[in-house]
Amino acid sequence: MGFAGAMVVAMAVDALTGWPSPLFARIGHPVTWLGRLIGAIDAGWNRESVAPALRRAAGIAGALVVIALSVAIGWVLQSLLAAGWVQIALVGIIAWPLVALRSLHDHVAAVAEPLPGGDIAAAREAVSRIVGRDPAALDEAGIARAAIESLAENASDGIVAPVFWGALFGLPGILGYKAINTLDSMIGHRSERYEAFGWAAARIDDVANFIPARLTGFLFVLLAPRRSQALSCMTRDARRHRSPNAGWPEAAMAGALGVRLSGPRIYHGSLTNEPWLNEGARDPLAVDINEALAVYRRAMLLLAAILAILAFA
Repeated sequence: MGFAGAMVVAMAVDALTGWPSPLFARIGHPVTWLGRLIGAIDAGWNRESVAPALRRAAGIAGALVVIALSVAIGWVLQSLLAAGWVQIALVGIIAWPLVALRSLHDHVAAVAEPLPGGDIAAAREAVSRIVGRDPAALDEAGIARAAIESLAENASDGIVAPVFWGALFGLPGILGYKAINTLDSMIGHRSERYEAFGWAAARIDDVANFIPARLTGFLFVLLAPRRSQALSCMTRDARRHRSPNAGWPEAAMAGALGVRLSGPRIYHGSLTNEPWLNEGARDPLAVDINEALAVYRRAMLLLAAILAILAFA
C-alpha cells in the first residue's frame, strides 16, 4: 500500500498550494494537456458524415488511445523513480496536480461569499464556473443547490476517484483515471454530436467511478451533522439520479444538510425535469453551502487519515 502514502502526499501538497496561477499561465495543467489531445481526436475522428456505428467505433478507439497513452506515461515515470520512501514522495508530488482538493473548495466557497449580502449577480457569475446550467435563471436557492451538488459530485470525481485509483496503482492509476474522467467531461454527452462518438467515454467513466462514488457518499454520511438522515437519503434516493454514480454523494449530502437537491433545472434554454433528492425537505440557502464545505473538509481529512493508516500502520 505504498501508493496510499503517495496519495496522502498529493492531497497535502494540493491542500496547501493548489495549482498556482503563475504555473498555470506558464505551462497550463495536465488536464488541459489531455483536453488538447482529446479535442484533436474529436476534430479528426468524429465526422458527422459517417454512420453512427462507425462513429461509435471511432470513439472507442479514441478513448482507448487516450487512456493507454496516459497509463503508459504514468508507468514510464514511475519506473524511473527509485523504490522506497523517495518513490512515495515523488509519486505524490507528480500526482499532486491531479487532485483538485483546494480548487474545488475555493470555487464553491466563492459562490457562498456574495450570497449572504444579496449579491445574486456575483454569486451567479461564480456558480457559472462550476456548473453547466443557465445561471441567469437561478435564485438564491438555485445557486446554493447548484454549488452543493457540484461540491458533492466533484468530491468524488475530482478527489476520491483519482486518489482511489492512485492508491491502487500509483501514477498509471491516477493518470489513467484522469484521462477517463476528462474524456467523459468533453465527449461523454448525450447530444447529437456525441451520442455515438462519446458512448465509450461515458460507459468507461461509469465503471471507473462506481466504487469511488459510493465511497464518497459513505464518507459524507460518517461526517454528516445528521448521520441517520444522510444514510437513509443516500440509500433511498441515490438511484433516482440520472447518473449511476453522482446520486450517491449528492443524496448523502442532501440528507446530511436536510435540504433537497437535484430537481428541475434549465440547460441551454431547455427545462430538464430531474427527480428530487430528499424530496420534501427545504430548499438550500447560502449558509448550507458553508455547512456542505465543512462536511467536505472533514470527509477529505478522514480519507487522508485512512490512506495514511493503510500506508504507514
